Amino acid sequence: MKVVLQMAMTVNGYIAKENDETPWSDEEWANYSEMVKKIGNIILGHRTYELMKEDNTFEEIGNPFTIVVTEHPENTESSNTIFVKSPEEALEKIKAKHFNEALVGGGSRLNSSFMKKNLVDEIYFDIEPMFFGKGIKLFADENFETKLQLLDVKNISKNLIQLHYKVVKNSK
Repeated sequence: MKVVLQMAMTVNGYIAKENDETPWSDEEWANYSEMVKKIGNIILGHRTYELMKEDNTFEEIGNPFTIVVTEHPENTESSNTIFVKSPEEALEKIKAKHFNEALVGGGSRLNSSFMKKNLVDEIYFDIEPMFFGKGIKLFADENFETKLQLLDVKNISKNLIQLHYKVVKNSK
């Protein structure tokens, strides 16, 4: 199974403002939604899940099969949302549903946990033309190092680019 991480971020590597606001362009949201619909599932951290639920984002992105990785799984699972304790358990649930790919959709701690365990195969960074002085970083502070191989650079719009990388698996 291929595991894909896709994140929108600022030029200086923030995925949200300190208040969790993500002021991404319409083109970015459309691009992200297209990827979620293509893959059919999404793995999220608990905070990102709650924010997306509050904003009714799931309907906008096609109501994908959703796995929430959290230290305190809830018993409020539905046929479309499952709560688990680890990235490995998330991938087991995705495999059990017979998906060929899994999409990691954030946040910062979840991104780091997947990278630290060397579970990600490909990464898409959608770079918005802006800076945040403070905010939520792409990766939470964890001890890992990963090398990437650039596969493609794509203009999504006049100002928005996407970098597509393969994760080099023999890195630490």
